[in-house]
Amino acid sequence: MEKTVYHVGDIVRMKKPHPCGSSEWEILRVGMDFRLKCRGCGHLVMLPRPKFEKGVRQILATGGEAENLKD
Repeated sequence: MEKTVYHVGDIVRMKKPHPCGSSEWEILRVGMDFRLKCRGCGHLVMLPRPKFEKGVRQILATGGEAENLKD
């Protein structure tokens, strides 16, 4: 099974939505912990790598493409 590589600036869709209703998150930090920013309300969270990788449904945009998605 191939491991997915995540980069700062990627936009991901998580399985569970944030309480604000958005399921889209921007990756701000990668490593043993991931720092994520909610694309709905701007809330910042830190998740350990295993929990993050288990919760990711899909990558919506990579770092360069993410600039085009900003509202």
